[in-house]
Amino acid sequence: MKRLIALLLAVGLLAGFALVSASAADAATTIKIAGMKPEGEPETIGMHQFGKYLNELSNGKYVVQVFPNSQLGKEDSYIDQTRRGIIQMCATGTQMSKFHPAMAMLETPMLYDDLDHAHRAMNGKTFDLINDGFAEKSGMRTLNAFPLGYRHFYTKKPVSGIDDVKGLKMRVPNIPLYTNFAKEAGISGQPMPFAEVPGALDQGVIDGGDSPLSDIVALKMYEITPEITKTGHILVIHSLFINDKFYNSLPEQDKQWFDEAAKRAAEDVWELVKQGDIKAEEAIKQGGGHVTEPSAELKQYMKDAGVRSWSLFTDPKSKQHVPNAQAILDSAASYREAAN
Repeated sequence: MKRLIALLLAVGLLAGFALVSASAADAATTIKIAGMKPEGEPETIGMHQFGKYLNELSNGKYVVQVFPNSQLGKEDSYIDQTRRGIIQMCATGTQMSKFHPAMAMLETPMLYDDLDHAHRAMNGKTFDLINDGFAEKSGMRTLNAFPLGYRHFYTKKPVSGIDDVKGLKMRVPNIPLYTNFAKEAGISGQPMPFAEVPGALDQGVIDGGDSPLSDIVALKMYEITPEITKTGHILVIHSLFINDKFYNSLPEQDKQWFDEAAKRAAEDVWELVKQGDIKAEEAIKQGGGHVTEPSAELKQYMKDAGVRSWSLFTDPKSKQHVPNAQAILDSAASYREAAN
C-alpha cells in the first residue's frame, strides 16, 4: 500500500512538472519578423541571430518566428503589417524613406570609404541623425543597422575607364537615390524589377547592373555578365524595425533585451559581410567570372558623381530633401577622420 501511495505521489509530481513546463512554453511570447531575402542572405541571418539572442537574454520568454523570402508578402505589405501591429517586426532598408526621407541616406552614394568607416558611423551619431523623427512619422522604431554589401557593376564587357561607364545601359532599382546617381555618373539607368534583368540582358536592353557580391553569387549573375568591377558606389544597409507601440508597451528590462539582441545580431552581420565578400570573389572566379578593381581615375569619377548626387538630399527644392542632410553628411565624414 505504501509503495502504491509513493508511486501515485511520484506520478503526481511528474504530472505537475509537465504542467509547469507546458505552462512555461505557453507563456512564451512569439515575435514575428518578416523580410525579403532568402535563407543564407545577410538580412535573414541577422533576423535569425536576433531571435537566438532574444531567446537567450529573456531566458525563453520570447520566441522569434522568422518569415524570410517575402513569405508574408512584398516589402510594402509586411512593412504595413508591422505598422499596424499585425506582426511585430520586419527587416528592410531605404523603402522606409517614404515615411521619413532621411532613411534613404543610409545608402548615400560614395559616402563611406569602406565597411569599417560605415560601421563606426552606424554605431554612432550618424545613425541617430538619420533616425531622428522616424518613429513619430512611421509608427516603427529602428533597432539596428547592418550591411548587405557594397554594390558593384556586373557587365557583359569589361569596364576599365570613364569612357566605358558613360552611356552604359544599366538596370537600376526604381528609387530616386539610384536613378539620380546613375544620371550623375553618365549611366543610362533603366529602372526595372530585378526579375526582368535576365531577359533584358538577352535582348540587349541593358548592358548590366549592380548588386552586392553576395547577390551576384547567389543569382550566378557572373554566368551571363562575367565582368565584375568593384566600384563599391553604394553600400546597401538594412535594419530591423519594430512596431513602436508594441516596443513601448514592454517592461524596461524587456526593452533592454530587444535592444541588446538587435545590437549583437548587427555585429554578427557586419563581420559576416566582411568575410563573405572575400568568399564571394573566390566563387565568382571559380565560376568563370572576372573580378577587377577600377582604375584610380574611375574611382575618382565615381566619387565625384556620388558627391554631386547628394544634392538630392541637400537641395531644399528636391522632393527628397532632408532638412538635416548636411549634419548627416558631416557626421559621416567625422568617422572617416577618426579612422586616420
